[in-house]
Amino acid sequence: MVGLILGPFGINHGIELHSDVVEYAKEKLESFIKYSDSFDKFEFCEPAFVVGNCLEIASDSHQYDRIYCGAGVQKDHENYMKILLKVGGILVMPIEDQLTQILRTGQNTWESKNILAVSFAPLVQPNRNDNGKHDTVGLPACAVRNLQDLARIYIRRTLRNFINEEMKAKGIIQKAPPKRKRRRCRRRRINTYVFVGNQLIPQPLDSEEDEKMEEDNKDDDDDKDHNEALKPEEPPRNLLREKIMSLPLPESLKAYLTYYREK
Repeated sequence: MVGLILGPFGINHGIELHSDVVEYAKEKLESFIKYSDSFDKFEFCEPAFVVGNCLEIASDSHQYDRIYCGAGVQKDHENYMKILLKVGGILVMPIEDQLTQILRTGQNTWESKNILAVSFAPLVQPNRNDNGKHDTVGLPACAVRNLQDLARIYIRRTLRNFINEEMKAKGIIQKAPPKRKRRRCRRRRINTYVFVGNQLIPQPLDSEEDEKMEEDNKDDDDDKDHNEALKPEEPPRNLLREKIMSLPLPESLKAYLTYYREK
């Protein structure tokens, strides 16, 4: 989600203590790029993941415009987290059971406000090595994209804009895929009254007729869903891919422009 918000020219870094979680995140990212239809509809800032403790980030690390911490921060580490912000940047983190938003207004000034009460597991405290020092964690470098990567971004953007203008001229409106309808069961209530002590308390009770109607409706819905499942669904057209594959370019360049996607 953050990658879609930032666009292709942002910096998107994540740090996680557990290596298996990072491997899982990388697998999901690769799957999204290769197979998700949404990847060709929007511009995306790929995240870079690092294994380590966020309380051990190197002191010469670069600063960020936005930071979110997904674990409870102790009061002793509040200033450490705030230093990672650029001037004008915003940090959101749970501290002292409050989800707190911190805005850096100057080199030595910040504004804080509590958003809501929360309960988070605390950050794991850093371990010391044999020398009694913490192992620092290096974040990915903020490098400028190479010319080939920039060309791919702008070619895809130009083709996407051309497709949108072409569809607009034809009066074709892109519709979101239909959502699956939820079942709705109509139930009729029969009010009964129960004596409790000297009080008469109304109590709703389902009738046997309603239960039978619900079972019949459920069977009908199951038959309908089964019939719909048997109908072959046509895969949506990927117009951007079609435009790229129609370009007078070598196949290797076409594959690069599609991010080597398989569909």
